[in-house]
Amino acid sequence: MLIREAAADDWPRIWPFWHRIVAAGETYAWDPDTSEEAARALWMGPAKRVYVVEDETGAVVASAYTTPNYGGPAARVANAGFMVDPDHTGRGIGRALAEHILTAAKSDGYRGMVFNAVVETNPAVALWTSLGFTVLGTVPDAYEHPRQGLVGLHVMYKAL
Repeated sequence: MLIREAAADDWPRIWPFWHRIVAAGETYAWDPDTSEEAARALWMGPAKRVYVVEDETGAVVASAYTTPNYGGPAARVANAGFMVDPDHTGRGIGRALAEHILTAAKSDGYRGMVFNAVVETNPAVALWTSLGFTVLGTVPDAYEHPRQGLVGLHVMYKAL
């Protein structure tokens, strides 16, 4: 697999799995009806450094971004978003991408990374924990999961 910075023309290859994941309403606190134009602005905005993962065939199978979570004197704390095409999970792509992003964020001068709204039932919580993230707190019953009802949203952090 190849992990590289995304180019603008990668968006049409990210959008299908981005839409599928967000429309499912199970892991992201974004509107499941987000339009493609709004999704592109959310994921590929100018303040974001975006990466993609290509498999051995050259298909884009995952993407992630980093961006400052705060501004001004707190701008050295990163935020990130990660998506792996559901058809390609279970192959270590998410872990490899996460490790790459954490290294890149540190190289970019970030001192920590925070996730503001991790759905507590998201299987990725185990990955983040294994990579050294801790749950700083949980907002109870903050997320309306389509199958599990009201679940909490974790705020997670890792020093870099």
